[in-house]
Amino acid sequence: MKILVTGTAGFIGSFTAKRLAEREDEVVGVDNLNEYYDVNLKYGRLERDGMTREPAQTGEWAWSKKHPTYRFRRLDLENRKAVEELFTKEGFDRVCHLAAQAGVRYSLINPHSYIEANIAGFMNILEGCRHQAVKHLVYASSSSVYGLNEKYPFSAKDNVDHPISLYAATKKANELMAHTYSHLYGLPTTGLRFFTVYGPWGRPDMALFLFTKAILENKPIDVFNQGKMTRDFTYIDDIVTGVVKVLDQPPAGDTGWNSQTPDPSRSRAPYRLYNIGNSAPVELMAFIGAIEKALGKKARKNMLPMQPGDVAATWADVDDLVRDFGYAPSVKVEEGVERFVRWYREFYGV
Repeated sequence: MKILVTGTAGFIGSFTAKRLAEREDEVVGVDNLNEYYDVNLKYGRLERDGMTREPAQTGEWAWSKKHPTYRFRRLDLENRKAVEELFTKEGFDRVCHLAAQAGVRYSLINPHSYIEANIAGFMNILEGCRHQAVKHLVYASSSSVYGLNEKYPFSAKDNVDHPISLYAATKKANELMAHTYSHLYGLPTTGLRFFTVYGPWGRPDMALFLFTKAILENKPIDVFNQGKMTRDFTYIDDIVTGVVKVLDQPPAGDTGWNSQTPDPSRSRAPYRLYNIGNSAPVELMAFIGAIEKALGKKARKNMLPMQPGDVAATWADVDDLVRDFGYAPSVKVEEGVERFVRWYREFYGV
């Protein structure tokens, strides 16, 4: 298949493009390489997959030296004309949209960037898929859409009308926009609500990266909500396996869907929503303990109250994903953290 993967200099996007290229799909990757976090890490991911930095910097096509069917180009999805031209010229079979302005806390500081990237950018992707008759659009949603929900585990069948960050609101909006296009134009769409993805090459704004860096530099770590947090930490390899399984199977409309008692995760239109997580929440203090063990070094903890926009717990109900795709996450937190620490020490030479 010929597949567009957006956000391929990002964490999940880079691993997804790599997995698809390894099975010899034709992969077209795009990313705007913004400076939300260290651009050198983004270029590092591209170089890991056989790209050279120069064409990526100039906006020319960079071809992978490791994967002959994978090429990358710097492109801003907010650029409507550029996205239209890309879809018209390339004729994709599938689209895996993983690009976004990420981060709950940053959305309190720079809200406009979330509307531009996550709403306008997604609109351009939807239009490209619609006009070029793409057979399946898989896109990244987020566990943050559950907001004020306190019924655990979180189910994609639950109402999610009370987000507590603009980032979460944009992801909920993406789900609504996707349903509209599935209903109006028959575009098969699947939204995946990611739960705290971690692993080697991960994002520097995430807890594992921040804690590892601080501990190695003998600096205290900020522990919010006095450490009384749980997260459904999910290892990157398990996530990518799930993404690829979903991408391969476009949804059909559910003829049994009932508008009187609507299930938000499905529709008469070819539309689905799934949680994708480990379904095994871990206490924050236990997670910190795993990092300390992997580093062989204790953390100095700065205990703080809950931050605005954050939630105390996440826990994914993945029964639907298991039933429909045989999804089976297997990497335990201790093993995943150890792999990350090994990568971090090698990449940064510490």
